[in-house]
Amino acid sequence: MKTGAKQELSLTGRALRLLSSREHSRAELERKLALHEGEPGALMKVLDALQAKGFINEERVLESVVHRRASKLGASRIKQELQAKGLEPEAVATAVQALRATELERAQQIWRKRFGRQPADTAERGKQVRFLASRGFAGDTIRKVVSGSNED
Repeated sequence: MKTGAKQELSLTGRALRLLSSREHSRAELERKLALHEGEPGALMKVLDALQAKGFINEERVLESVVHRRASKLGASRIKQELQAKGLEPEAVATAVQALRATELERAQQIWRKRFGRQPADTAERGKQVRFLASRGFAGDTIRKVVSGSNED
C-alpha cells in the first residue's frame, strides 16, 4: 500500500512541478506523466484531484497560449498549438475566431517590425510572404500586408 501512496505523491509532485512553470492542459499532463504511472488508474486519480482543486483549468491554458503567442503568430498557427494541447474543439474555434478579427493588424505589426518597407523585387516579396506564412497568417492577410493595402 505504501508504494502506491508514494507513487501517487510522486505523480502529484511531478504534475505540480510542471504546472508551476506554465499552464498545462489535462491531455498534456497525461502525455508527460504517463511514463511515471506505476499502477493503472493512479494518474487519472491525481489529475482528477488537481482539476477538482483548480490546478488544471483548460480555459486558463487557452487564454495563456493566446496571450503569449498572439503578438507573434497568426490564427492558424495558434489553432494548431491549441489543438496539440488537447483542448475542447469549441473553445479552440471561439478563440481562433476572435484572433481572426485582429489578424490583419497583428500581421502588419509583425511585418513592420521585421521589414518596415514594401518589397523591392519579387525575391524580397517572396521572402516577406514566406515569413508571414511561416507565422501562420492567412493568405489574404499576407497579400494585403505585403502589397501595402489597408495600411494606416
